[in-house]
Amino acid sequence: MAVLPGATIGILGGGQLGRMFALAAKRMGYRVAVLEPSADSPCGQVADIVIQKPYADQSGLKELASVSAALTYEFENVDAIAVEFLEAQKTPVHPSSKALRITQDRILEKVFVRDCGIPVTPFAPIRSAQELEAAMAQVGFPSFLKTSRGGYDGKGQIRVENVEEGRKAFAEFSGRELILERLVPFVKEISVVACRGSDGAFASYLPSENMHVRNILDLAILPARVSESTAQAAKEIARKVAEGLSIVGTFCVELFEVADGSLMLNEIAPRPHNSGHSTIDACLCSQFEQQVRAVCGLPLGSTELLRCAAMINLVGTGEGDQLDGVEELLRDPDVSLHLYGKTHAPKGRKMGHFTVLANTPDEAEKRARELQKLLRWK
Repeated sequence: MAVLPGATIGILGGGQLGRMFALAAKRMGYRVAVLEPSADSPCGQVADIVIQKPYADQSGLKELASVSAALTYEFENVDAIAVEFLEAQKTPVHPSSKALRITQDRILEKVFVRDCGIPVTPFAPIRSAQELEAAMAQVGFPSFLKTSRGGYDGKGQIRVENVEEGRKAFAEFSGRELILERLVPFVKEISVVACRGSDGAFASYLPSENMHVRNILDLAILPARVSESTAQAAKEIARKVAEGLSIVGTFCVELFEVADGSLMLNEIAPRPHNSGHSTIDACLCSQFEQQVRAVCGLPLGSTELLRCAAMINLVGTGEGDQLDGVEELLRDPDVSLHLYGKTHAPKGRKMGHFTVLANTPDEAEKRARELQKLLRWK
């Protein structure tokens, strides 16, 4: 049975993804509750109910479940045990703890992808010094040594070029469970944001073309400048992932396009994704509205692209907390600004984004880069 407007949706996690989900939910007539340990969180600023307790606090989880008709989480670094506890409260949780357990662990994720028949870079799990030596011989170099859990935006990984660097990186991670992945010499990174409903319905947005600076997404262009066959192949990979995980909700697959035009899956995110933020302004139904629809058992919306778009992440530099140049930015009638309500902008922190709409992907990229120069932290 669908959860209809007027009910409360609970969110585990109070970051910017939760904030944008909450805004979409409230626009559709839902109330929002959030469990988040920090005060004045981005999602907490717009939620109807804020439970300020740790993610694993059982009393907080019970309270969240008791006030919610449906539940979701906004990032995958919460412990799956917390989601399992919520599931035991008999309130529907989407995506499930099974999907979370696989996607929050790089080893389980890579094995899942390989077993689905989706191309993936050579990899090997590492739990001891002996396994490190075997992994380096098997996977080769250059490669990345990564923590199996907890890494994001380039954190929890070290590039290694040879055996000595591999041993040094292994010592730096101090006995944590690791995975060694061969470096993929890709031509382009793309991602597909998609959604699967509780009835098995599937909806996919066009692939986004992504560019990073210091391992943090800087620019995302929608649609990606890839061939129609590549775009369709990317969507089919997303469909395989959705069905393999029995996922309900919005999710994202990050992919590498290699020199021969084929695709290799890099990561799966079991929630709305940074590269999909432009869907708020460029598509009939945003990735966040899709998440609301899926979590509440409603029909999925249209993924139609109304105009091409480029999204720029606004990332703190540590030089100040005030964003300068906003007035100049907003003189462009095709720009939409989204700030996340964070008061401090340390280096590397995502503070917001802006999206510019255009008639072609090339024009969108050019204008986004020009507009980006107007902004600075002071």
